[in-house]
Amino acid sequence: MKSDNDRARRLRVRVLGAAAGGGLPQWNCRCSVCRLARTEPQRVVPRTQSSIAVSVDGEHWALINCAPEVLAQLQREPALQPRGDDRHTPIQSILVTNGDVDHVAGLLSLRERSPFRLYATPEIHGVLRDNPIFNVLAPDCVQRCDVALDSRIELLPGLMATVFAVPGKTALYLEGDQVDIGAEGESTVGVEFELDGQRLYYIPGCATVTPRLADRLDGAAALLFDGTLWRDDEMILAGVGHKTGQRMGHMSMSGEAGSMTALSDVAIDRRIFIHINNTNPVLIEDSPERREAEDAGWEIAFDGMEITP
Repeated sequence: MKSDNDRARRLRVRVLGAAAGGGLPQWNCRCSVCRLARTEPQRVVPRTQSSIAVSVDGEHWALINCAPEVLAQLQREPALQPRGDDRHTPIQSILVTNGDVDHVAGLLSLRERSPFRLYATPEIHGVLRDNPIFNVLAPDCVQRCDVALDSRIELLPGLMATVFAVPGKTALYLEGDQVDIGAEGESTVGVEFELDGQRLYYIPGCATVTPRLADRLDGAAALLFDGTLWRDDEMILAGVGHKTGQRMGHMSMSGEAGSMTALSDVAIDRRIFIHINNTNPVLIEDSPERREAEDAGWEIAFDGMEITP
């Protein structure tokens, strides 16, 4: 028989930000989606940059990625705000999935000497160490914890997490003359959360679904997956960039090579797109692309979305 504590314990996920880098609308963009976000927010709901918060008891929380808008995101979420003492935070740990600006820049706003654990692969911790601005995270308060690929860590009391490599690429500001698109290593990772036999996955960046990744996801209670672009040449067609999604390390949602097709035969109870670029027409509530995604069984993440598998 389960105790009251066991019954109260469940995986809780809160989407703090659902957009890709730059958010929605982007500050300098007048693409059709950004225009609607400004003029018809009932059709295109504005979104901040991608991150989630997880908990098993509603009292203690971990952030997965730390967006530049983290202060505004926390202000919207009473469960993540201080209570009791003059200085307090329910945030016990932060895990970052890569070194992208939209996933690490918010750390600079959490420098007021509240203790938490900062988890990342050794490679990403190296990126943070090489940039002295992150030294504002005082080492006597912020414990930097290396996470080896495919190792299980107790992210919160009672919540196990596993970091695993997914096909991707290094952060834009770290690119050299040669860029290894689709490489699997410590630079781009996904996160598996496991509680009482249920598995939930957060993969905000992925260049392709390999057979190994599909096998890992099979049987998941929920998946939050890279929804950056609807089609590979989307930014080029919108006139706001010259790179394809593949060049940026992101697979498209649609098409024969897209994630909806790649994951169509994988058993996943709830599938949700997150990290959605401002040009993506799926953000328009009444668009054909939104209907196609929903007909395929996908949800479109929004700021404040709650997920309890």
